[in-house]
Amino acid sequence: MAWPALVAFTIFGIIPLFGVLVLSFSSWSGLTQDIPFTGLDSWKSVLSDPGLPHALWITFLIMALSWLAQTPLSILIGVFIAAHKRYRGVLAVLFFIPLLLSQAAIAITYKMLLDPNFGLGAGLGWGFLQQDWLGESKLAVGVVIFVVSWQWIPFHSLIYQGGVRQIPTSMYEAAEIDGAGRVRKFFSITLPQLKYTIITSSTLMVVGSLTFFDLIWVLTAGGPGDATRALAVDMYQRGFRSALMGPASVIAVILVLLGLGLALLVRRLGGRDAAESQLEGI
Repeated sequence: MAWPALVAFTIFGIIPLFGVLVLSFSSWSGLTQDIPFTGLDSWKSVLSDPGLPHALWITFLIMALSWLAQTPLSILIGVFIAAHKRYRGVLAVLFFIPLLLSQAAIAITYKMLLDPNFGLGAGLGWGFLQQDWLGESKLAVGVVIFVVSWQWIPFHSLIYQGGVRQIPTSMYEAAEIDGAGRVRKFFSITLPQLKYTIITSSTLMVVGSLTFFDLIWVLTAGGPGDATRALAVDMYQRGFRSALMGPASVIAVILVLLGLGLALLVRRLGGRDAAESQLEGI
C-alpha cells in the first residue's frame, strides 16, 4: 500500500529536487533550450552576495517572531475549544475560516485595509491605523507577522485541540481531588502532556515559514527596500525577475537544507521518542 505514495513522492518530490540541484550548477536563464553548466559559479556568486545574509536574517526573524506569536495563542485557543460544549464547536467552525482563504487573497485584503489614504483607518477616522504600515521597515515586518499568525493560528489550534483531547481525564480528576485549580492544572498537566504536540506544531511552523512567498510578495514585494526580502522572495526575484535560474536554484537548495536541518534540530530538542509518541497518539 505504500508503493503509490512512494511513486508519487518520487515523481513530484525527489525528481524535481534533483533537477533543482542540477540547475544550481548552471547559468541557465530559463528562456533557452540549452542549459550551460558553469560548475560552482552560481554557488560562488550567491554565497558571496552581501544580500544573502540579510535574506537569511529576515527569514529567521519572521520564523522566530511568528513562532512566538502563534504558539501561546494556539495552545490557549486549542485548550479552550477542546471542551465538549456545543457553543465552542460553533466558534471553532467560524474560527477556522482563515484556513479556507488563499494567502494571496488575504494579502490583498489586508493591503487594502491598511492603506493610509483609503483603508480602514481613513474610513473610521482612527489616526493609529493611518500609518504607512507597508512603507516603513519595522511596521512592514510586523504586518507580515500579524497576517501570518492570523491565518495559521487556527490550524495549529486544531492540532493542540487534538492533543488536549488525548490527555486522560483521570489526571484532571485526580488533580481536582488534590485541590488544584484551572491554572494549576493547565501548567502541571496540560502543558507537560502537550510536549510532543508542541514539537510537531513547532516543526510545521518553522519549516513552513521558510516558504512564505505569495503573502509577502503581494503585501510588500520584499520592500520597503529589502526589509521583507526573505529567501523565498529573493529566489523569485533572481529566477523570474533577473532570469538567473542558476542562482535561484542555489537558494532553493539552501531552503531545502535549512528545512531539513531545522526539522531535525526541533526533533532533537524534543527527544528521541517525539515522533513515536505522536504516532501512538494518532
